[in-house]
Amino acid sequence: MLLRITPTIAIDDRHVSFTFVRASGPGGQNVNKVSNAVELRFDAAAAELSDEVKARLARLAGRRMSQDGVIVIDAQRFRSQERNREDALDRLIALIAAAAEPPRRRVKTRPTAGSRERRLGAKRATSETKNNRKPVGGDA
Repeated sequence: MLLRITPTIAIDDRHVSFTFVRASGPGGQNVNKVSNAVELRFDAAAAELSDEVKARLARLAGRRMSQDGVIVIDAQRFRSQERNREDALDRLIALIAAAAEPPRRRVKTRPTAGSRERRLGAKRATSETKNNRKPVGGDA
């Protein structure tokens, strides 16, 4: 089955695996008895993504991506296993969609005349302050 990320990108769900573990934090007996937390693993190295998207995905994932290209997402926000599973999948889809969008190119702009004047005025004021710290006599 294919998971649709964007209109042009879909990933095979064979590259996504879920493991269910006990959640940390408060929850009383429920937290000790039920494995509600979800650990999603996505093999980005094996997925059919372009090299540019994989590079941006690695940068966006940061330390969530292992050396062998597997992204690990932990989800334990909700008390139900199914909602945590959906949350982890939604976060993965959002991460891949953000990586699929190419970064906007920076348009070079020139500083305005006012900003140049303010910068030079601040430099003059700093220079004047430092000159005022010098001793008055020329022989010291």
